Amino acid sequence: MKEDVLYGVNPVREALRGKRKAFELFVQQSGTDHRIAKLTTLAEEQGIPVHRRERSDLERLAGNPHHQGVVLRVAPFVYAELEDFLSNQKESEKELFVLVLDGIQDPQNLGALIRSAACAGVQGVIIPKDRACGMTPVVEKASAGAVETIPVIQVTNLVQTLERLKQAGCWTFGLAGEAGRTVYDTDLNGNLVVVIGNEGEGIRPLVRKHCDGLLAIPQYGGVSSLNASVAGGIVLFEAARQRCKP
Repeated sequence: MKEDVLYGVNPVREALRGKRKAFELFVQQSGTDHRIAKLTTLAEEQGIPVHRRERSDLERLAGNPHHQGVVLRVAPFVYAELEDFLSNQKESEKELFVLVLDGIQDPQNLGALIRSAACAGVQGVIIPKDRACGMTPVVEKASAGAVETIPVIQVTNLVQTLERLKQAGCWTFGLAGEAGRTVYDTDLNGNLVVVIGNEGEGIRPLVRKHCDGLLAIPQYGGVSSLNASVAGGIVLFEAARQRCKP
């Protein structure tokens, strides 16, 4: 049976709390971190076998030295379906708040963007199937487990997806450094889709063409551009600030 391997305290904790089936938990034999003790108890309460291993063994299992003393074998990540997501949100009667990522290729950026989205109250993250990073253990670690708390939808055609979101009543805004108006001068209430582009080239021309508008983040010196995950965090939390006003 195909499986994934998660590592790091936060990703493992959220996976154990979530719906994904877990098979085995491996913890560092000489570890003294109280957080790992809590994970061990959580796993044992669910009947998940717990194995104690040397740090070098965990590094081999994780394929990464940054495992924080804990590795979890789980069922593969399952992407949400767009229509199911829209149907569930319609039933909730909440205004839509969606993040669309156009070609993010760095797993650290993808994980950080998903984490920011979850913290800002975004209801779903949409990524393309091709020419972009998908869900990996590195992404899950960078998201600090946020991928277990927010639907991630993978689609074959972002342009068609944006049109479908418009049909659902959303306004779509892409982030572009040369845009004439800023995120702070724009009403980000209502059914909202924020589009963040590739780390180097930004939003692709065809995707950009299907956005209702483009927004910029004002910059006051230094380098001429922001990291994709930093830029995404800024616009998502500005939207959250506006949307959470009493």
